[in-house]
Amino acid sequence: MTAPRDALDRPIRDLRISVTDRCNFRCTYCMPKEVFGRDFAFLRRDELLTFEEIARLARVFVRAGVEKVRLTGGEPLLRRDLESLVAQLAATGVRDLALTTNGSLLTRAKARGLHDAGLHRVTISLDSLDDAMFRAMNDVDFPVTRVLDAIDAAADAGLTPVKIDVVVKRGMNDRDIPAIAERFRGTGHIVRFIEYMDVGNSNGWRIDDVVSGREILETLQRNWPLVPADREYFGEVAERWHYADGAGEIGIITSVTQPFCGSCTRARLAANGELYLCLFASRGHDLRALLRRGATDDELFATIAGIWSTRTDRYSEVRADATPDLRKVEMSHIGG
Repeated sequence: MTAPRDALDRPIRDLRISVTDRCNFRCTYCMPKEVFGRDFAFLRRDELLTFEEIARLARVFVRAGVEKVRLTGGEPLLRRDLESLVAQLAATGVRDLALTTNGSLLTRAKARGLHDAGLHRVTISLDSLDDAMFRAMNDVDFPVTRVLDAIDAAADAGLTPVKIDVVVKRGMNDRDIPAIAERFRGTGHIVRFIEYMDVGNSNGWRIDDVVSGREILETLQRNWPLVPADREYFGEVAERWHYADGAGEIGIITSVTQPFCGSCTRARLAANGELYLCLFASRGHDLRALLRRGATDDELFATIAGIWSTRTDRYSEVRADATPDLRKVEMSHIGG
């Protein structure tokens, strides 16, 4: 069967799979306590896709052209026995299998287990090296030292290169940009600074809180000469820069000020089996129902191809024209 392309001629190359909508952090830009409190109704266990259902869908997506699969959440390490899912996904033959985590549960034993099961890489979120700021941003008083330990654990287990994601919000952690870059220069890890985005409806996003990629780059260049690097593949989201002295690379993701919708090759599978075609989508497509009523792989392929072929999403390019009260899916539901 022919791999589908969407209405803007974009192929499917990346699949992000959320394995849970739960998280043990309450980061203010993603899952603020005021919304995701004790009474918030998270998905029930029977609403979650099983590991076997996830792996089956992943195999169909690989047939459709997916080369990279990333496990997300919520916090994916809250899902028990995740190594079992990793092993099943590795068996699909996908070229690149990665995980995004806040690092809180990534012990040395867990990192080794994931690597041995077939995981290739991890991305770890780290918004500040200042312990007080880090605790304030995760809003559960979690110490930064334990995330730094998780980064070391991932590297020691061979989950490399470790990528470190930093969401930059003006007036909070923007002053930490040089310190974070300095901490990981020369380590082989890749820091990626991300513009604060208007994902979901809960984080009180304002354009004034966005530190632009240009500002981030200028801050870095005041400390170290940087040389632009070519994109490694179609659909790469990070603008890559090498340190001129050979101490590694950094990335800058500019979804707000310099959108890259035209090369977006990402599909997102929520923990309940809904397929989303954009990080800023307002609705998904129910694949769980198809699975549970006995659809064949060919039927699943045809459904996915049909959904993708009509895709026209380019929210970041038309953000200024978007309806102000547009209800977007929360990031914790579909991952980053």
